[in-house]
Amino acid sequence: MPFVNFVARVFKAASVERDAPPTSGVYGLSNASGWIYIGESDNIKARLLEHLQGSDPTIHGTKPTGFSFEVCHSYNRVARQHQLIAELHPLCNPRPA
Repeated sequence: MPFVNFVARVFKAASVERDAPPTSGVYGLSNASGWIYIGESDNIKARLLEHLQGSDPTIHGTKPTGFSFEVCHSYNRVARQHQLIAELHPLCNPRPA
């Protein structure tokens, strides 16, 4: 299943600050071509802001323009991330085993 309550948001600092929660969950970065990266974090907002600063050159080089997220407990984050990777086939994630 794609992100629960999916809403596409513009991947800019103002929208991350306004919309992304500082809580545990999974997130996705995208552009017009599709999903770029699916990640997980204890703090979705902080991690998205790191991505905006170019913390990962591979992801930054694909020029993400959108993001989405899903709040979930820390004990379920990695499993949910792997489920989304398997379903959405993001460009910059290795496929989970």
